[in-house]
Amino acid sequence: MAINIKDINKEDFEEVVVDVGRITKVVKGGRRFRFNALVVVGNKNGIVGIGTGKAKEVPDAIKKAVDDALKSLVDISGAINGTTINHDVQVKYNSSVILLKPASEGTGTIAGGAVRPVLELAGVKDILTKSLGSNEPHNLVHAAINALTKIKTKK
Repeated sequence: MAINIKDINKEDFEEVVVDVGRITKVVKGGRRFRFNALVVVGNKNGIVGIGTGKAKEVPDAIKKAVDDALKSLVDISGAINGTTINHDVQVKYNSSVILLKPASEGTGTIAGGAVRPVLELAGVKDILTKSLGSNEPHNLVHAAINALTKIKTKK
């Protein structure tokens, strides 16, 4: 479920920069650099969003990515049962496949790469994950968000 950006307080959200990429364009006078940033924002209470930004400087790219992430917030609080998720889920996004499994309390977040910040900022404390296929951060982050939204609520 999408969240209205007017209904939120931006100070409640934490942000994590997942990936910063450098793009080089070779021109007659030398190289021109541009940067893209992938950012995850969340309130650790069931609301999380991802965003990308592009700019000539890294801080500008990160700021644009945070603004984009705040526009794409999703509420997954119904999928969280205590400190873990309700059931197993496997989702494919482009060439990345992610498997999320609930874990007993005290297990912690067993996740690697780009999936860990998504789960931590969503408020999932105990979970087992496995990345199958491509480990491209953009695809993994989108797959993780899609997996969390596909989890059925207890009702």
